[in-house]
Amino acid sequence: MERLSFSKYALNFWFLFILFTSILSLLLFNISTLNNLSSSLLSLNTIFLSILIEALPFVLIGILIAGFIQIFITEEHIQRWIPRNPLMAVVMSCLVGALFPACECGIVPIVKRLIAKGVPIHAAMGFMLTGPLINPVVILSTYMAFGNDLRIASLRMLIGFVIAFVVALLISLFFKGSQFKSSLQSYPLTTTSQQTSFVTKLMNMFKHAIDEFFDVGKYFIIGAFLAAFVQTYVSTKTLVEIGDGVSSSILVMMGLAFILSLCSEADAFIGASFSTVFSTPSILAFLIFGPMIDLKNTIMLMSVFRLKFVFSLIALVAIVVYISIWILSAYLQGGKL
Repeated sequence: MERLSFSKYALNFWFLFILFTSILSLLLFNISTLNNLSSSLLSLNTIFLSILIEALPFVLIGILIAGFIQIFITEEHIQRWIPRNPLMAVVMSCLVGALFPACECGIVPIVKRLIAKGVPIHAAMGFMLTGPLINPVVILSTYMAFGNDLRIASLRMLIGFVIAFVVALLISLFFKGSQFKSSLQSYPLTTTSQQTSFVTKLMNMFKHAIDEFFDVGKYFIIGAFLAAFVQTYVSTKTLVEIGDGVSSSILVMMGLAFILSLCSEADAFIGASFSTVFSTPSILAFLIFGPMIDLKNTIMLMSVFRLKFVFSLIALVAIVVYISIWILSAYLQGGKL
């Protein structure tokens, strides 16, 4: 067992080492070599690196929090804090997520640890959907991006919370158990005795954070590359031209949010740039759907959960977001807002 664990650790290390070496070699190309590359490859390289640089700090924060949960939070704590009633558990998890400054890049490792510690799948999803979307940092950035417009920030917060609540509640009806992939069903839990020193616990926390990084890091990099590839070779201009109606514009902005895979702390500034092209409801679809589900964190989710659950989650989020924004659009068209 020890040899198997070491082999897996070594394999993950070399995977990441080769990827980062390749990235570094691209950065160290001289100018004449770069000029010989096609513009699309240069664009792919630039977008890929920008996604990595933007998201990596949040991934590192996420795995550190996951390590903290693994060592310092016990199953007894979880049982005390999480209500047994599914409805109340969803409400509490959404509220905690709304106050937790997490990015969708780093939320998956945290959710993985919480579920392994005994948090119900519906409560974990409520936390995962609200954390990157409604936390104070995101709301402040949205307020600033739209010229100190409190209306957009408030609508993003309120509608996003309702959508996360509805999706988590639906998950409580349709899914039971951890929904981990079969390879993670016997996910190891570390128990630390009360006599263990704080320094030892801290070292164990960093050890688990490193293990988590090697587990999640490769999927994060693959997701970032796929997002960069799609951004490079799928014309956003074509998508914008398609979105000339209410329904199509909502779908187009949801698709853009999924493809662009922006960090939720920065997506409002990109969303604001579409204000002259798309309506307020379509912009809100972009701002709400992206932090909940994007291409990058879909790859990370697929590394942890069963494919059936991941695809069901994506479908539920997409349907609930679309219906909610469509209702909002109908209401706004009937009024003056």
